[in-house]
Amino acid sequence: MPDSALPAEAVPVIPRGVRLHHDHVRDGWVLLAPERTIRLDPIGLAILRQIDGTASLGQIVATLAEAYDAAPEQITGDVDAFLQGLMERRILEVRP
Repeated sequence: MPDSALPAEAVPVIPRGVRLHHDHVRDGWVLLAPERTIRLDPIGLAILRQIDGTASLGQIVATLAEAYDAAPEQITGDVDAFLQGLMERRILEVRP
């Protein structure tokens, strides 16, 4: 996978205490973490819905590329940047 800081075989994991939630008041999806809430755009939601604790980054990119009829090279950077941002906030873990 080109242009990725994370290796293709890395497995993203949503840690205990963090979860996806549909906010009925704002009619949108959020990621709930201890003492914070992150509003998700459709791209972030699509990425997070692929994280099941077993799928590798390469598999997630391939699934999204197929679902949105895009080349994997086209979306790898976006997926990687999104995951890196969550990791920096300690809202996502990655297993090697």
